[in-house]
Amino acid sequence: MRIDPIILRARRLRPRRILPQAVSRRGRRLWAVLRRLWRRSLQFRVVGITLSLSAALVLAFSYTVASLISNGVLQNKIDQTKILVDNGAAYATRELTGFTQRDDPGLPSALSTVETQLYGSIGNQDSQVVMLRRGGSLKAFWPPTPRNPNVMDDPQLHDLRNLVVGAKSGTYQQIATLDINNGPQKYLVMGTPVAVGGYPIELYYIIPLHAEDELVQFTGAVVTGTGIALVALLALIAAMMTRLVVTPVRVAARTAQRLSAGLLDQRMVVRGEDDLARLAAAFNQMAANLQRQIVRLEEMSRLQRRFTSDVSHELRTPLTTVRMAADLLFASREDFDPAAARSAELLQAELDRFESLLTDLLEISRFDAGFAALDAEPTDLVPVVRRVTDQLGSLAERCKVALQVVVPDGEVIAEVDPRRVERVLRNLVGNAVEHGEGKPVIVTLAVDSAAVAVTVRDHGVGLKPGEEKLVFNRFWRADPSRARQTGGTGLGLSISLEDARLHGGWLEAWGAPGKGAQFRLTLPARGGDRLVSSPLRLVPDDARADEAALIGEMP
Repeated sequence: MRIDPIILRARRLRPRRILPQAVSRRGRRLWAVLRRLWRRSLQFRVVGITLSLSAALVLAFSYTVASLISNGVLQNKIDQTKILVDNGAAYATRELTGFTQRDDPGLPSALSTVETQLYGSIGNQDSQVVMLRRGGSLKAFWPPTPRNPNVMDDPQLHDLRNLVVGAKSGTYQQIATLDINNGPQKYLVMGTPVAVGGYPIELYYIIPLHAEDELVQFTGAVVTGTGIALVALLALIAAMMTRLVVTPVRVAARTAQRLSAGLLDQRMVVRGEDDLARLAAAFNQMAANLQRQIVRLEEMSRLQRRFTSDVSHELRTPLTTVRMAADLLFASREDFDPAAARSAELLQAELDRFESLLTDLLEISRFDAGFAALDAEPTDLVPVVRRVTDQLGSLAERCKVALQVVVPDGEVIAEVDPRRVERVLRNLVGNAVEHGEGKPVIVTLAVDSAAVAVTVRDHGVGLKPGEEKLVFNRFWRADPSRARQTGGTGLGLSISLEDARLHGGWLEAWGAPGKGAQFRLTLPARGGDRLVSSPLRLVPDDARADEAALIGEMP
C-alpha cells in the first residue's frame, strides 16, 4: 500500500500544532482567573503588590551583595597574584641578568630552573608558570615547560599576549576558561615582560579560581535562598495582616447584602476595641437605625394605605346618597330659577370630579396593597385606540384641538387587559388635549414581532428638563395655577404607570419647553415576555430634526 507523503507530513505536524494551542488556551484561562482575582480580591492585590515589590528589592539587594562579594574575592586573588608576578619577575631578572646573548647555550637550562623555582613558590599544584622567549616575531617563541607547553596558544589569550609582547614593563591580566588538567575551568592568567639580553621574555602565571568560584557560587546560592525565603515570608506576613483587615470587610459586605435582601436583624460580631471593632459597632448601629426607620415607614405606609382604602370605601355610601340627590336636582333644574339651576349644574360637575377622584384613590390603594390583578386576553388595539379618541372628541372640540390617529391597516393583536390599556390611553390623550395649546395631537400605534407601542404627541407648552420623571408622581402638576378644562385628580399618570408595569411594559415621557411632549406606552405582544425595545421612538422625529439642524448651524 502506498502512503501519500503529504498526508504523512500532515500527520507528523498535527501534534506540534495542537500542543501550542492547548498551552495557549491554558494560558488564557489562567490569565482570566488571575484578572478576576485581581479585580475582586483585595487580599490578592495586597499580597501580589507586596510580593512584587519585595521580590524586586530582594533581587536588587542580592545582586548587589553577590557582586560585592564576587568582586572582593576576585580582587583579593588578583592582588595576591600580582605580588607573586612582581616577585617572580624580579627573581627572574636577577637570575637571568648574566645572559646577554640571544643564543647563549646556558639560557634554556637557566629558564627551566627559574621556572621551576617560581612554580615551587606558588604552593598550588593546579597552577602554572610559563616562560616564553620571544624571537624575531610574535610567533617565534620557545616554550620550555613540559607540563602544558601549548596553553598560551589558546585563542582566548591572544589579546593578553599582545599586551605583554608590546609592553616594556607592567602587569596584565585576564580571566579565561581553559582546559588544562581536569576539564574546562576558570583561571586567572597574569603576565609581565622580563628583559633578558635585549630580548624580553614573557612570564605568565596561570592561577586556578576553583575555590573563589565555589565561594561565589555558594554565596549566590545562600543569598538567593535567603531572598526567596524572605519574599515568601513577606508574602505570608502580608497575607496574614491583610486577612485581619479584609475579613471584617467581607463580613460587613455579607451582612449588608443580607440587610438589602430584607433580613433586617443581621448584625456584625464586635470583638475588641480597635478600629475594626468600632467599625463593626457603627455598622450595627446604622443597621439598627435603618431597621427602626424601615419598620416605621412600613407601618406608616400600611396605615396610609389602610386609611386611603377605608376612607374611600366609607365615602362610597354618602357619595351614593349625595349622587342620587344631585341627579334629582340636575334633572329638575329647568324648574329652578337661573341661579339654582346653575348651582345644580356645578354640583353635578363637582360630584363627577369627586367620584373620579374616589375611584382613582381606590385603584391606588389596590396597587399599594398588591391586590391589582391583570385580566389579559388577546385584544385588537386598533379599536381600543379609536374608541378612546372618539370618547375624547368632545373635549378636543372644546379645546379646539385636532385629534389625528395613525394606526396600521390590519389588526394589532396583543395579550393585554383592554380595560387598563384603555384607561392609560384615555389619561394620555386627555392630558395631551388639555396641554396642547390648541395645536394638533397625534396618536400613533405600531407593532413588531415582540411588542406594541402607542405614542401620544402634543405640541403645547412641553416639559422642562427633569419633569419627564416627575409627571408620574402622585398629585404632581407642571403648572398648578393653570386653568384646566376637566379638573383632573393628579393621579391619572401614576395609575397609568402602575397599569403599564402590571403588563410588564414601559410608560415613558419626553418633552421640551415650547416643543410639546410625547408619551410612549410599550407593552409586550405576548404576556410574560421581557421587553428589550419599542417599535416607536420616544423622541419625535420633528424634534430630532430640529436638534440636528441646530447642531448644523453651530459654528
